[in-house]
Amino acid sequence: MSTQTRRTQEERTAATRKALLDATIDCLVEHGYHGTTTTRVVERAGVSRGAQVHHFPTKNDLVLAAVEHLARKRADQFIEQDLGRLRAAEDGIGEALDLVWEVHQGPLFDASMELWIAARTDPELRTHVASLERTVTAGILDLGRRLMGDRVDDAEFRGDLYLMLETIRGLRLLQFVHPTSPERTRERWLRTKSRLRLMAEGHIS
Repeated sequence: MSTQTRRTQEERTAATRKALLDATIDCLVEHGYHGTTTTRVVERAGVSRGAQVHHFPTKNDLVLAAVEHLARKRADQFIEQDLGRLRAAEDGIGEALDLVWEVHQGPLFDASMELWIAARTDPELRTHVASLERTVTAGILDLGRRLMGDRVDDAEFRGDLYLMLETIRGLRLLQFVHPTSPERTRERWLRTKSRLRLMAEGHIS
């Protein structure tokens, strides 16, 4: 009986944490970092203030855990689904570039951008955000290593890979300043992808 009770408590704890993390991401995307308050998160999650404080004592604890939660879920998908897709692809380079572009779409990137902006004037937050971004980049590098082996550790290759990531992130940020139709966004990406492909192919030929 005690084992069953303990399992139920663990399930409830996991459900509460997930509700808080999901609600935080929604608030970051909808209201921005400064508009994301613990009150809003608690209301959206449908949990008590006490439950929030128990799991995440501060707002920074909450938002960082939420973004890390999504980042790790995306990294798991790399390994479980995307790696097999890339290995089976006829156009491995094109598929890999599309995958990195896809990673920078949606609520994870939007929420991350809110943290980047807030971190500019918050040294403590900046330290945590920098650590999180290193984790995300390391996941992309690990994917590259699984596909291309030790070549990823070559200094010149690594430098070009960072340049590719910076280009993709910059293009994605452009959507915040100059939002446009999905068709126009796709055109922008295909134009950029063609240039990044040349860079990547230079390390394979």
